[in-house]
Amino acid sequence: MAALQNKIDFAVIIAVQNANPNGDPLNGNRPRESYDGTGEISDVCLKRKIRNRMMDMGYSVFVQSDDRANDGCKSLQDRANQVEVFKKGTKDAELCARAACQQWLDVRTFGQVFAFKSSGSSSGVSISVRGPVTIQSAFSVSPIDVDSIQITKSVNSVTGEKKSSDTMGMKHRVPFGLYVTYGSINCQLAEKTGFSDEDAEVVHEALKSLFVNDASSARPDGSMEVYKVYWWKHNSKAGQYSAAKVHRSLQVKLKEGKEGRSIEDYDIQPPIPLEGLEVQETDGE
Repeated sequence: MAALQNKIDFAVIIAVQNANPNGDPLNGNRPRESYDGTGEISDVCLKRKIRNRMMDMGYSVFVQSDDRANDGCKSLQDRANQVEVFKKGTKDAELCARAACQQWLDVRTFGQVFAFKSSGSSSGVSISVRGPVTIQSAFSVSPIDVDSIQITKSVNSVTGEKKSSDTMGMKHRVPFGLYVTYGSINCQLAEKTGFSDEDAEVVHEALKSLFVNDASSARPDGSMEVYKVYWWKHNSKAGQYSAAKVHRSLQVKLKEGKEGRSIEDYDIQPPIPLEGLEVQETDGE
């Protein structure tokens, strides 16, 4: 497949209702917030969900979470050693990078650092691959509220343990928040990894269905929604506008006098038309 020929920028609007979109382990797993109260979903969290959707679509992914792993590998090194050049301990970085990009969609999408110590079946390797797709952390349009509820344990964990119903814990959720994330796809880096138009469409589909098969106690099914996806396609590899200018063409703000309790409290203006730039607006799935 030919490498991507047109630069792409994108934006995703995410609605959160009574869910913890991305817990902060350094703050008791409360929803991530900046110092001014703005909610945040980290770029790492978003890329994890994109990778999960790629796996759901049947594509081979290198960075798999333990609970979603589908190839029996117990570590990244085990997975890398499924490719012959890594198993043999080949020192040719370009050859290894090319093989990794051919094998795993997420590597040719986001890039990857392969840094493994020597093992019984392979020698050590240190290779860096830069991917063409970058995505920013998602930030809420207005400051979020966080509701915290106390929970108790009603059963024993171990047989013979004295019954206790007063073991306390905490759950945190955002009553409502509207988040926006932005990203871009670089054609020059796409040429290096072999990222194609077909791969770009996989990313597009993953963004539209970001929270499919992602339900949990912290994110009940239906509490996380991709509201809109905006997909800008330039007419050249370098793009006729900067990503910052393209992203600024989308305006999302809280309506005057509103508190941000629902999607209707926000004013979402379609992107300002930019000459020669094709934009596709789609609803989330």
